[in-house]
Amino acid sequence: MKANNRTDRETRRRVARMEARRALAAQQARRRKVDNVYALTAGALVLALAIALQVFWFSSNPTAEDLELLQREAEAPATSAPSAIPDPSLAAGQVFNGTLELNGEEVQVELDGNAAPQAVAVFKSLSDSGFFNGKDCHRLVTAETMGVLQCGSADGSGASDPDYQWGPVENTPADGVYPAGSIAVARGATGDSHGTQFFIAYKDSVITQETGGYTIMGKVTSGLEVLETIAASGVAGETQDGTPLAPVTIDSFTLK
Repeated sequence: MKANNRTDRETRRRVARMEARRALAAQQARRRKVDNVYALTAGALVLALAIALQVFWFSSNPTAEDLELLQREAEAPATSAPSAIPDPSLAAGQVFNGTLELNGEEVQVELDGNAAPQAVAVFKSLSDSGFFNGKDCHRLVTAETMGVLQCGSADGSGASDPDYQWGPVENTPADGVYPAGSIAVARGATGDSHGTQFFIAYKDSVITQETGGYTIMGKVTSGLEVLETIAASGVAGETQDGTPLAPVTIDSFTLK
């Protein structure tokens, strides 16, 4: 009986070891399958990007800057404006400081929720979501009495987003003078047609107030020379109001 018991125990151990080896082999097989799926997915993405780059190269003869922009856009996550307008109480009584990075150059900014709580709540929400990253500054005005750079259009065309509209107008200058460094909110014809676009005055600017003016929500605290350099490059088509001759991209916009 003892010998038989010993044999039975050894048999059970062998069976247990075999089962353990089978389980380990199955687990490793499953892991290899998952790893292969990840590898194939990553490979497909890389191949798609490579094909896109080649098509772009051979169809449009791009510059090195064009290719770099395409690469950034391919790697950047798609972002859109939030569907809900944040409540002004999120910014009321608060002042946010941050950095607006344009073409690799930093502009330090301050947004004042005391002066424009609704506008600041909106732009704090947009910046926190990463909405502005990779967006263009599509408009430059270099008139004698007005100098501004306008940014934040969702598609870079300057068109507004009909699904993201808000108001009211806040903190507008009665005399229509927007001091150099002013950060204001662009809008349409009415006071409730604000969206995601803003403009920065790089010099003292006089802007008509016939439709109620434009909300000044903050100011540049340092780095205004970055905008002055952009303005010095001029406007495409040798006009005073249009697309910047030298493309301007928002690398990031952070507020704390």
